[in-house]
Amino acid sequence: MSDLSSFPITQRWPAQHPELLQLYSLPTPNGVKVSIMLEELGLPYEVHLIDIGKNESWTPEFLSLNPNGKIPAIIDPDGPDGKPLALFESGAILLYLAEKTGKFLPSDPARRYQTIQWVFFQMAAIGPMFGQVGFFHKFAGREIEDKRPLERYQNESKRLLGVLETRLEGRQWIMDDEYTIADIATLGWVRNLVGFYGAGDLVDYASLKNVPAWLERGLARPAVQRGLDIPKRL
Repeated sequence: MSDLSSFPITQRWPAQHPELLQLYSLPTPNGVKVSIMLEELGLPYEVHLIDIGKNESWTPEFLSLNPNGKIPAIIDPDGPDGKPLALFESGAILLYLAEKTGKFLPSDPARRYQTIQWVFFQMAAIGPMFGQVGFFHKFAGREIEDKRPLERYQNESKRLLGVLETRLEGRQWIMDDEYTIADIATLGWVRNLVGFYGAGDLVDYASLKNVPAWLERGLARPAVQRGLDIPKRL
């Protein structure tokens, strides 16, 4: 039986099955990256809902796992050398799980780094820009009379979609015919932009061909469908 008692987060969110990978998350575009990955891999795990609406990610227990106060985060009781490993940052978790299992990350060195660069593209560009569109279009930012911030993020998000549209020309997935963590990292953000944020018209999504087809293929995957709703919202 694994002992996770040395991790303070387990005092607030006890592990019922400490031998399993522990996922602390919420089904946001960042959160679902890890739940989709775990579902795709078929790895057994235990999930804990972190209610960011109640500021649970800023509690001392959660901050002990991720000092940046963001979901998702994990504890893998079977980490390197069989020792528990705690990780935060969704991109780092995707890389860790891919390398741990040997799946969804090409073994060829050149293709491996090409895949990683597209994960970083999502982390550094798509996520932050799409998130700002959501803030200024759907949430509190709507009340700001000066629309220049929205226009800035709208235009940049439109440009980024163009980058993805070009990359997907003649390709089924970001890495050609190989479904990878680059797709897993990006699917939830594009889905959120045109769905939950309702910003499709803002970024001229209807003019795209390759991105919508890629998103439809991704959302049709059973593991993606399951992962998009994990953990279940209360």
